[in-house]
Amino acid sequence: MAYATGRRRFLSLPAVQPGGEVSPAVLSHSLACLADEILALRNATFPVHRRNAREAIRQVSAIREFLADVAPASLPASAAVALSELHITLQKLANLLRDCARPGARLWVLMHSEKVSNDFRALIKSVGTALDVVLPLSATDASPEVKELVRLVAEQAWKAEVGTVPADALTARNVESAIVHFENGIAPDPIDLEQIMEHLRIRSWIDCNEEILFLEDLSSSSAEDIDVVEQKEAALLGGLTALMVYCRVTVFDAGDDRKSGEANQQKAPPRTMNQVMNLDDLRCPISYEMMLDPVTIATGHTYGRASISKWFKSGSLTCPVTGEKLTDATFVPNSSVRYLVEQLYRSNNLPIPEPSSRQRNSSKSAVTTPDSTAAAKATMMVAAFLVSKLSSSSTRREQRKAASEIRKLTKSNVFNRACTVNAGAVPWLLHLLSSREASTEDNAVAALLNLSKHPSGGRAIVDAGGLGVVVDVIRVALKVESQQNAAAILFYLSSMEDCPAEIGNMPDAIPTLVELVREGSYRGKKNAVVTLFGLLLCHSNRIKILEAGAVPALIALLPSQERGDIASDAVAVLAKISEQPDGAAAIVSCAEGIPRLVEFFRTTGSRSGRENCVSALLSMCVHGGVEVVSSLSQMPALMPALYSLVTEGSPRAGKKARLLIDRIHLLDEQGWPAMAPSSVQDHGVVHAQ
Repeated sequence: MAYATGRRRFLSLPAVQPGGEVSPAVLSHSLACLADEILALRNATFPVHRRNAREAIRQVSAIREFLADVAPASLPASAAVALSELHITLQKLANLLRDCARPGARLWVLMHSEKVSNDFRALIKSVGTALDVVLPLSATDASPEVKELVRLVAEQAWKAEVGTVPADALTARNVESAIVHFENGIAPDPIDLEQIMEHLRIRSWIDCNEEILFLEDLSSSSAEDIDVVEQKEAALLGGLTALMVYCRVTVFDAGDDRKSGEANQQKAPPRTMNQVMNLDDLRCPISYEMMLDPVTIATGHTYGRASISKWFKSGSLTCPVTGEKLTDATFVPNSSVRYLVEQLYRSNNLPIPEPSSRQRNSSKSAVTTPDSTAAAKATMMVAAFLVSKLSSSSTRREQRKAASEIRKLTKSNVFNRACTVNAGAVPWLLHLLSSREASTEDNAVAALLNLSKHPSGGRAIVDAGGLGVVVDVIRVALKVESQQNAAAILFYLSSMEDCPAEIGNMPDAIPTLVELVREGSYRGKKNAVVTLFGLLLCHSNRIKILEAGAVPALIALLPSQERGDIASDAVAVLAKISEQPDGAAAIVSCAEGIPRLVEFFRTTGSRSGRENCVSALLSMCVHGGVEVVSSLSQMPALMPALYSLVTEGSPRAGKKARLLIDRIHLLDEQGWPAMAPSSVQDHGVVHAQ
């Protein structure tokens, strides 16, 4: 099964046939460039298929020496056939060697050892055939020493032992055994797992996470392209991913801390991230922004995923830094750089932004069942292990690590969330919210946010008495990001039956959200606004929201300095509030209420925002009478915008705009017309898009 990585599928070996009219001299130059690309991998790490890779590179080294020694012009025309065959072979060999040396791909390459060995065997023998049978060696002006070297390499190509070495085969069997253990609901032997990791040279949490990121990328790229024949491979992919997650949590659970502790003891005094490294190294060479989702291309240079993807999609198949031409658009996640960037944000007490490029994994959030029994049971074991760490650990360090792993485990997968809730994680995570250590609080809140997106997770938070704890985090969080995530938890909980009333009955909940709308960060304000909208679904909350001063706070979000999407959310809440007389009166009594709504209506590009704005204005006319209509009639810029909505908006939006136009036109002609409040409410509020 091939998986897409850029424009070439991983472990696939495409090649371009040189044109029939290409001269031996041109082929010789192109071959030399290909050989140089392969020889650049001489110092690469090959945890598996090391012997095969070394033999292939040794042969290419001899070919390169021959090409350097012979004068291209002296090559006879009969050499074109051999050189063309070599050109195709080296293209394939370069792809195969790059895949075997790719960071994060060690386990996947190991479990496809039969295919990889067969490819090496075929390519190495193809080199031997081209050198021994097809290439007219005697007709070239190469030195006798080089000719002899080529003959020896050709002979060795036929004799070389190419295949899977016993150590690789044994490790692959151990991996298969571990997966069988998972299928049977049995935890693999920790010693066996450590031996697997050591053989693959996966020696740290970062190395292990790099494998997981690679496997997840393969899963994402194949999610829409799995047929019946490939289901076995998909199950293997799921099992391997679960195995590496299990190893990341168990094998490297304490080892990383011990190593970092020993390292820190040798550092006196400690220095900040800003002091120990050049921050420009963490910026994308294309966008000059911090690389929150870094990837590395074939030249070894690292870029932000979104920037380099856009570069490749524009047709530029070159390295932006060096200008070097690339054979494909392959790239691999660079978890080491991402770890450094995240550490930089943490060391400066800054929230870590979520890169938009991570939306590439959004399809995985719909996964309700893993591709294999092994993956499902391994995930259950991981969840149980992490909860045991939360409940029994005597140190905050271990609890923080467990919360961090739960945060990663539940970020996008529905099944993982269900397993974690069923393992009993929620009460222990809520307990961690009382921690006065910022990182522990941050990981616990983020993990609870992930779990609140699952119905059983939200119910578990409420049943454990977590509503008050979450509200307290909004009020006194140690980090801005924790405050934002806590508000988001309330948003998801507000969509649950009976939960809006429970939240509203808490004396501090609504005032805390309104205060966040006033003083919070952008994301905090947005989460608070959408939560208020959810709480309005409970009729008794409307008065509490008004009494907390929500209307002035929402109106204040409408000026241009706020980004448009939060303003659209605020207008949706105002439209809902205005459906009742007291809500409409609160907006009218706000000095800037009507002017700012009209200005937003004129300038916004949001279709839902414009419709909600008209709904609010129409409701205020109904409940506010002639005074409101008169105020609107004195705003000449409003009418063109209303006519525009009639002609360009949705039928429902156009109907609302026409009703408002009629009210304004009829004011002077017939006085204030009768209009029932229900005629406005029936049109409803449109959620901001």
